Amino acid sequence: MLNLIDAADQLRKALQPLSFSVPVTHTYNPLDYAWERHCDYLERFGRGPKRVLMLGMNPGPFGMAQTGVPFGEIAAVRDWMGISGPVGKPDPEHPRRPITGFDCERSEVSGRRLWGLFAQRFPRAEDFFKNYFVANFCPLVWMKATGANLTPDKIPAESMAPVNEACRQHLCSVVKALDPQFLIGVGAYAQKQLVSAADELGCTATLGRILHPSPASPAANRDWAGTATRQLEEQGIW
Repeated sequence: MLNLIDAADQLRKALQPLSFSVPVTHTYNPLDYAWERHCDYLERFGRGPKRVLMLGMNPGPFGMAQTGVPFGEIAAVRDWMGISGPVGKPDPEHPRRPITGFDCERSEVSGRRLWGLFAQRFPRAEDFFKNYFVANFCPLVWMKATGANLTPDKIPAESMAPVNEACRQHLCSVVKALDPQFLIGVGAYAQKQLVSAADELGCTATLGRILHPSPASPAANRDWAGTATRQLEEQGIW
């Protein structure tokens, strides 16, 4: 069985040769330029088994794209998780989407909401990660010529096929390594990926989801923390 670092290394190598056509002009892979910080996260918090695996979609421009940590809002990663250090640069780098690592002054709202809720309930990160782990299905960030973010559903299907295959294999490795009792999608897209992985593995974990904390979602802007808390309680996780 692969550990999480070996699984992530296989994923980044599988994604390295891939290229994408219009509307994509730039693709960032934090598993390349922020590999050391991603490994910090896996080494410190990714030792299984875990009771709950939560899965996001792909990095935000001011979160994992900067830190290498899923939903990796700067303050949460640095101050709550205790992870910091140098982060490299993607090549090519979009001039409107620079990677400045832990010097980034923008806040990733999704990450601030997600990790903020967990930090409120678990003041010590170690207490949260004893039973929980948060991963992303896909580590890639796609941008248009304007620098605008492109979500996976906006990428042509033929370009996404090898991405989805590599990410699906990686997710199966994560599930096997962590052996969770609950598989929780952060949003509907991630839940769909978990259902597919569980079917492939014959996994008997309980499947569910919570509302994605993205500010693009009107529902998430109406007390996301309260909604997510209720959802976790209703599913028997909290």
